[in-house]
Amino acid sequence: MKSGEDYQTDFQPVIRRGARSGLAARVVLLLVILVILAVTAYQYHSFLRDDVILALLGVFAVLGIFFVVSLILGLVRLFPSDRQDIIARAFLDQYPDAVVLTDHRDRMVYANASYGRITGTRRGQSVPELNALLSEDPESSEAVYRLSHSVRSGIDGQEEFRLSSGLSGKAEADARWYRLHARYFPVKDRTARNRNFHIWQIRDITEERQEQERYFKELQKAIDYLDHAPVGFMTADGAGRIQYVNATLASWLELDLATFVPSELSLDDLVPGDGKPLMDTVRPEPGQRKSESLDVSLRLTSGRHIPVRLLHDVSADREGVVTESRSVVLHRSDEAPEVDGASGARFFDDTPMAIATVDRDGRILTGNARFLTMFADLVGREDLGGGARIDALISAADRGAMEEAVAAAADRQGDIAPFEACHARDDSRHFRFFLHAASGSETGTAALVYAIDISDQKALEAQMARTQKLNAVGTLAGGIAHDFNNVLTAILLSADHLLLQSRASDPEFADLVEIKRNANRASLLVRQLLAFSRQQTMRPEVVDLTDVVGEMRMMIERLIGGSDVRLKTEFARDLWPVKTDPGQFGQVITNLCVNARDAMPEGGTLTVRTRNIPSEEVAALGAREVPEKDFVMVEVADTGTGIAPDLLDKIFEPFFTTKDVGKGTGLGLAMVYGIVTQSGGYLHPVSEVGKGTKFVILLPRHQRDTVAIDHSGAPKDHKGQPIAAAFSEANEGDGEAPREEDMDLTGQSAVVLLVEDEDAVRRSGKRMLEMRGFTVHEADTGVHALKILEELGGAVDIVVSDVVMPEMDGPSLLREARKDYPELKFIFVSGYADDAFAKNLPDDAKFGFLPKPYNLKQLVAAVWEMIREG
Repeated sequence: MKSGEDYQTDFQPVIRRGARSGLAARVVLLLVILVILAVTAYQYHSFLRDDVILALLGVFAVLGIFFVVSLILGLVRLFPSDRQDIIARAFLDQYPDAVVLTDHRDRMVYANASYGRITGTRRGQSVPELNALLSEDPESSEAVYRLSHSVRSGIDGQEEFRLSSGLSGKAEADARWYRLHARYFPVKDRTARNRNFHIWQIRDITEERQEQERYFKELQKAIDYLDHAPVGFMTADGAGRIQYVNATLASWLELDLATFVPSELSLDDLVPGDGKPLMDTVRPEPGQRKSESLDVSLRLTSGRHIPVRLLHDVSADREGVVTESRSVVLHRSDEAPEVDGASGARFFDDTPMAIATVDRDGRILTGNARFLTMFADLVGREDLGGGARIDALISAADRGAMEEAVAAAADRQGDIAPFEACHARDDSRHFRFFLHAASGSETGTAALVYAIDISDQKALEAQMARTQKLNAVGTLAGGIAHDFNNVLTAILLSADHLLLQSRASDPEFADLVEIKRNANRASLLVRQLLAFSRQQTMRPEVVDLTDVVGEMRMMIERLIGGSDVRLKTEFARDLWPVKTDPGQFGQVITNLCVNARDAMPEGGTLTVRTRNIPSEEVAALGAREVPEKDFVMVEVADTGTGIAPDLLDKIFEPFFTTKDVGKGTGLGLAMVYGIVTQSGGYLHPVSEVGKGTKFVILLPRHQRDTVAIDHSGAPKDHKGQPIAAAFSEANEGDGEAPREEDMDLTGQSAVVLLVEDEDAVRRSGKRMLEMRGFTVHEADTGVHALKILEELGGAVDIVVSDVVMPEMDGPSLLREARKDYPELKFIFVSGYADDAFAKNLPDDAKFGFLPKPYNLKQLVAAVWEMIREG
């Protein structure tokens, strides 16, 4: 604003009201008091004595002399002084911003000299009120209105507005920008009469705005230059989330910048294969930056790849954590001419096989991207050129083979046999190396080293070997169990026959009871062998594993009672349903908890938890044999001694145990493995010596809309419906078959055809059934049974047949017999589960099933129940 004598441009305020009002009032009040005293003295002087008047005059004289002396000494001031705030007032009067002070009624009390300059007020002119000055323009009036309401509420505020003609009212070439700041200012002293004021501060920010606009335009130009540069550019945060890409790179990647959202894309999305791990090898020192030139490929939105060269710059904080990265992207077009071996370098880096060159001493000279990512924890780009040795990448036991291969390549001894080696720090990682002699020794290169990661292949081979071994052992165990079942069945039937003919007082009665008891104990071992071979009888149901495990909590606590083991359960909500035999699965949990208790002789924590495992989380479990689909997990974990790695692959083998002699049969985990596998699930052990073991059970999620097929293994009637389920519990002594007194066998004349290839079992079964009034015909094969049916003209009420027989098995006998006798009832007897042979039967086949070994009551009850249901 132009200054001169015509404008109020000095440092004196243009308005200062109310500064002396209090002093004038006090002076007038003093004069009034003096006049009143003089008039009073004049009116009543006749009533006063001379000595009183003289005394009063003396007192006033003393007071007067004291006041004059105090005034001279400076103890009393006749007029109030402004010295205490002269600096503050001088600062405010000379303040470059316009300052206006208004009272609670919005009347202007004070305005400094800058206010006169900014408003263009001439000397002698009245100073315009702030509200009136700013109310002419809509933008400024709205700002004043908002700030007025704020300061009346005691809240400071600030607004910016633009005036086309400025506050002075003169026409300007350009509009002027102002910043208006309002502040609540309470003042409580006698001068201000305890009133509240509002301070308004106005600043002309036109030049500041113009500077911002210039800066913004320059910034727009810089962004435009960066966006349309002939190279790509992108930035990412420490987690690899992309924050910015320029227009050039976006066009290469076929990205629409209008829809680009920072952090939505990541480097993993753009850099396929080994490119991202190669970028991760660029790690700066704490608090530093590091730049590398990398040849990688970028994945377009269409799925195509383009070769690029990155000038990759990475920054790290003081702890060494990567904070951000910036990358300049150079397009390596296939149509562009290749110079200085760029084509060979590109293919060298893009190949999926790890390649390195070494000198005669085995020092690494060069390595491609795959090589650097495969051994990223052992060698970096800065170690190339002879700084690291190739044999340092593999285990000490395999280094001799590497040294021999390098020496053979350096001496050009012809073909060098490939060899396998383990990672230097991780025995689970395996590699196959191929070495060839380098052509041309002038560069110092002695051999070319090719490496392939075969860790997955080795893991699958080991898994297949374990599976084949367990299957072979399972087949053997199942065969043994089948033959042993026949022997046990004969023993149990013979024992029952002798017991029926003996009295409790007979000397041999106790021995017969002991024989039967031990036979039943032997049947438990058979049951465990069948469980391991996945051939035991199962009754699958759709269940919630949280309920199954929760119901066993009290039993588990009793099992670990008396020890320092603490049970901890973590059950997930909304667990998916699974299909398994709840009784058998309870045996799985029991065995695992007992093993966990034995693994913690000094006490510890036993944890049983359940949760859902979606298909996308399966890979994180580290079990390669488990397919990616939904599972329900049950985990049994302990804090015990753990299992050594060399024993972990053997724990599921039958009769293998780490317990002391006499403390374990070695069939517990074998049975667990068989039950879980027979339920369609997977069992994955994880153990660390000294820290504990956990068994992860994965059962497939059951889809409720699927049709459930009943292979319960319980005896079924002629309609295929299960009859008394307890009949199939042959491994639990006499079971809970119907009591003999409840079975009405009086006048029973049913004809039974007993088909069994084991003579002892067939003879015992025939004798037992005949003792109960049945007419029994026996056959040792299926072919023999058909001949008997033909001889009897089909006059047979029920056929009790073994499943596995020479010449013709049980299912084949059923198919052939039903052709001529469709209503003929069948009961199959087998040591295997019924679903092991039910798949060989017609879909509409209906039969009963009695598992071996069985006793007299179970055999009679099964036949009686099948006939009764008919």
